[in-house]
Amino acid sequence: MLGKALTRQWTGDEVTGLGSTQADIRSPDQVDGAVSENNPEWIVLCAAYTDVDGCEINPALAAAVNTQGAVNVAKAAANSRAKLLFVSTDYVFDGTKNTPYEAYDPRHPINAYGKSKADAEEKILGIMPDACVVRTSWLFGPGGKCFPDTILKLAASRPEIEVVNDQRGCPTYTFDLADAIIKLSRADAKGIVHCTNRGVCSWYEFASEIVRQAGSKTLVRPTTSDRFVRPAARPSYSVLSETSLSNYGITMRNWQETLPDFLRERDKPLGLS
Repeated sequence: MLGKALTRQWTGDEVTGLGSTQADIRSPDQVDGAVSENNPEWIVLCAAYTDVDGCEINPALAAAVNTQGAVNVAKAAANSRAKLLFVSTDYVFDGTKNTPYEAYDPRHPINAYGKSKADAEEKILGIMPDACVVRTSWLFGPGGKCFPDTILKLAASRPEIEVVNDQRGCPTYTFDLADAIIKLSRADAKGIVHCTNRGVCSWYEFASEIVRQAGSKTLVRPTTSDRFVRPAARPSYSVLSETSLSNYGITMRNWQETLPDFLRERDKPLGLS
């Protein structure tokens, strides 16, 4: 989703979007070949295994893609003197805070996906201290599997749905995140930056607003996480502070304002398979 948004939004520079068929990031040789062939000034690493429950079931695959794959890209970037922006996650935190997480807060993941990304952050910054790590959360957009799309599909076939109301975070629209990443790259950003749309909600509140804006009559009911047992634990509170992003003079819209854009774009082809 994010790669598609970036290649569509990024104008004024020569942009090449590579998928796994061009380079499997688990293969150092394939990564080195792709970087040598394209000779980029900036590499934005969006590639990841993002199935949180899948990572819990297969942590070795999570580590191979999300940690070692990221390390392979960082080494290739360092060797070619390219700058690197790595997209990470709110799940590097355990959710025990009740105030927004700052970029300098210690990592303490509670699932395999979060651990694989936290390990990648540490290793990347060890290889490239000037790399930029962009943590985001609850990503959604057209062109991929995401929470709003799932809710709308359920709403089309059910009179009511239940959604958990005890996990809070910040929904982030791919095109807004893409714009922020472009600005950060052009600002030669370094270190860890938290990058989400403004506003905090639960999954239930997010679903309710999606249904309302879509004009659906489906009733959304709140429930608790213990009613939906899943392989991976989720942090109950993973709100990311906007301070580190504001330091670059960048602000993002409130998440509710992005939903009309998502609903319009949802069924449009993005020109990239």
